[in-house]
Amino acid sequence: MSPETLALVSVGLVFLLIVLGVHVGVTLAAVSVLGIWAITGKVTVALNILQTTAYSAVMDYVFAVVPLFVLMGLFSTLAGATRELFSAAQFFLGRFRGGMGIATVIANAVFAAITGVSIASAAVFSKIAYPEMMRLKYDKQFGLGIIAGSAILGMLIPPSVLLIVYGVISEQSIGKLFIAGIVPGLVVTAVLSAGIRTMIYFRPTIGGETENAQPMTLRNAVRAAAGCWGVVLLILLVMGGIWGGLFTPTEAGAVGAAGGFLLVFLNRKLNLKSLWGVLLDGGQTTASIFLLLICAQMYSRMLTISGLASRLTEGATTLPVPPWVIIAGFLVVFLLLGCIVDSTSIILLTIPIMHPVAVKLGYDPIWFTIVSIVTIEIGLLTPPFGMVVFAMKSALGDEAKIEEIFAGSLPFLLLLLVSLAIILMFPILSTWLPSLM
Repeated sequence: MSPETLALVSVGLVFLLIVLGVHVGVTLAAVSVLGIWAITGKVTVALNILQTTAYSAVMDYVFAVVPLFVLMGLFSTLAGATRELFSAAQFFLGRFRGGMGIATVIANAVFAAITGVSIASAAVFSKIAYPEMMRLKYDKQFGLGIIAGSAILGMLIPPSVLLIVYGVISEQSIGKLFIAGIVPGLVVTAVLSAGIRTMIYFRPTIGGETENAQPMTLRNAVRAAAGCWGVVLLILLVMGGIWGGLFTPTEAGAVGAAGGFLLVFLNRKLNLKSLWGVLLDGGQTTASIFLLLICAQMYSRMLTISGLASRLTEGATTLPVPPWVIIAGFLVVFLLLGCIVDSTSIILLTIPIMHPVAVKLGYDPIWFTIVSIVTIEIGLLTPPFGMVVFAMKSALGDEAKIEEIFAGSLPFLLLLLVSLAIILMFPILSTWLPSLM
């Protein structure tokens, strides 16, 4: 059996084991060792590559960006940034029908800039925004859909864990990928907000009642905005530092983590119990990401040794079809995988093969990265896996059923597809800001 055939068999085995419930990291490591053993005929070669990969895959300075940005998000959340952001958005937008929904989208967009994790956004806003929507008599499924749809912003607007993982796998500048996600993130925010207003225009009752908010005076406006000044300044400092070349992404992560810690201290939320909880959560999150990265590098090396990746790249570029057909096929694969596999796993399984093909076809690697992330994130809403949906269910408990969240998410799934179409048709949305760096 040729090395390419063995690699193809191993890819099929990976998907089979994942569907059967085996952990993604364990699957990638085990199949990679077996694949290299079968290709080289020597188990010692496979074990030596596994050993060196476990060290070399995460020894680079750039990998410190993962725990630092995770800490930034955890510290900012502990400081109460989420509640402050939502309160400010609620003050400015809650006075008209549907305003609470748009406030949720905007607050989620800003929250995404400090967490970078969609699951966290879904869980947090289920606790904060959902009760407020029910108080204002929003349609239940409509409210659930708003939270689920806007949670997708967590993995697009930087700093994003998915962008970090993608940058590592594809060997791209993480700083440029961070900056590239800003405008597409704003596009998704605008499309979701416009969609909410449009749905309420045709069905006014789903938007509930308007809130009896404080009068819109300069004093009240300043007071509402002042509550979230710290986290907004932190975001501007971190992202502005990366864009302006003042910080590398790793240095920006350190600044963000220190700034988040300062916010906790200034808000008097710091104690030994909370600090230990943040460090424990940060360590667990970082360890799980690093395990996946190590195993993914092993998987990538197995594909390289087999020659499958280069053979597929050459084959794809010679197919008698327009390049956009191949890209469309990739996006369909992302959406289908989203039904059964989580976002990080999709990147680890597909990008080592798909990204070189897209670049060989002449597409901008930054544009393809953003398009891939948006498509993969849409998969977080698709049944039966739908990680965002299950995160919301876990946060809400008996207040909502899985079927209600999926049903409410459907219109927002369509809005996200509209956003994806806009980003596909206008590559400059993804490439303009990075080109200025």
